[in-house]
Amino acid sequence: MSTRIVVVGGGTAGARLAQRLPVTLLGEERHAPYNRVLLADVLAGRYAPEVIALPGTREPARLGTRAVRIDRAARTVECADGSLVGYDRLVLATGSNPVLPPLRGVRGVEPPEGVHPFRTLDDCLELRSAVRPGVRAVVIGGGLLGVSAARALAALGADVVLAQQGERLMERQLDAHASALLHDHVTALGVEVHTECRVSGLRQRDGAVTAVELADGFVLDAQVVVLACGVRPRVALAREAGLDIATGIVVDDELRTSDPYIHAVGDCAEHRGRSYGLAGPALEQADVLADLLTAGLPGARYTGTRALTRLTLGGARPLDLAAFGEVTALPGDEVVQLTDATRSAYRKVVVRGDRLVGGVLLGDLAAVGTLARAWEGDEALPGDAPLLHLLTHDGGSS
Repeated sequence: MSTRIVVVGGGTAGARLAQRLPVTLLGEERHAPYNRVLLADVLAGRYAPEVIALPGTREPARLGTRAVRIDRAARTVECADGSLVGYDRLVLATGSNPVLPPLRGVRGVEPPEGVHPFRTLDDCLELRSAVRPGVRAVVIGGGLLGVSAARALAALGADVVLAQQGERLMERQLDAHASALLHDHVTALGVEVHTECRVSGLRQRDGAVTAVELADGFVLDAQVVVLACGVRPRVALAREAGLDIATGIVVDDELRTSDPYIHAVGDCAEHRGRSYGLAGPALEQADVLADLLTAGLPGARYTGTRALTRLTLGGARPLDLAAFGEVTALPGDEVVQLTDATRSAYRKVVVRGDRLVGGVLLGDLAAVGTLARAWEGDEALPGDAPLLHLLTHDGGSS
């Protein structure tokens, strides 16, 4: 008798499992699984929504179906429509929720008209319908998601302000110099950037947002506000089922939760104290779990992912960037960097002992493939090669 595998969640990880295994996929969104990484390109009008669809699942997915309760004793999932779905193995791929900052005008109530999260395809389509040339848009959050959203809104002709609480843009991925180059590029796209500013509240009139208030008393006029303040694992379903929760749903190296018949993968999972919130780890976890759930492929283990961040920003002179590992050196580390101010190109790697521990590249990514492989493999660097060779176009492989 075949094993009944039920997957809750149709995002990156859930869709990958459903492509590899015959599963019952319960997808809360009405859309077929899609690539969230490309949402900013849909917002900007570069891609139509159907272009970012992921490959089809082996079995038809149940779309628009929200799981509301897990009965671990009966091994069933109850859906919002009242149906029960039995399982032998359950996989939670519930993803993450956007972080909503504690703003006056948002917290505890429905936000005013014009305030948009930016996490799903529906979010993207609603935001696109609200934006027209000349609309005053404020993006709250200067990380990867916020920078992508600001770029897309600027491409639509909006008058965009990007408000970042931290000292610099994408401070989790980039060092100070790379962030400064990114700041210059985003500004050249027509985006007004404010860093080291904390948003404290929203102003509204007749139920529609009119302005964003900063903690220092400064006010930014706004007709559209985009919340891009990060994400947190979506764990309510797992918590109500009594599974172990830290920040995410705690899983072991076989991606099992505290219930041996339930697994978790993707943004909702926490492995060895870490929740990634990125597509790469979600895909790797799904592939490991697919191997584990496939008869004859025992022994697969997930030991963590070394995640590479990549982003392309458009404009008259598009900017590509990639970052991985530790980009800020510690005492004793060796740092090699090359800067070409005329082309806004910057390359830097950090070496600790005989290991590459991080790097950042802007403008010229020719070396990123070889560098990323050396970092992901955690292999000793050739002792006889000058470190400068790491930043050549072949990453020092010749």
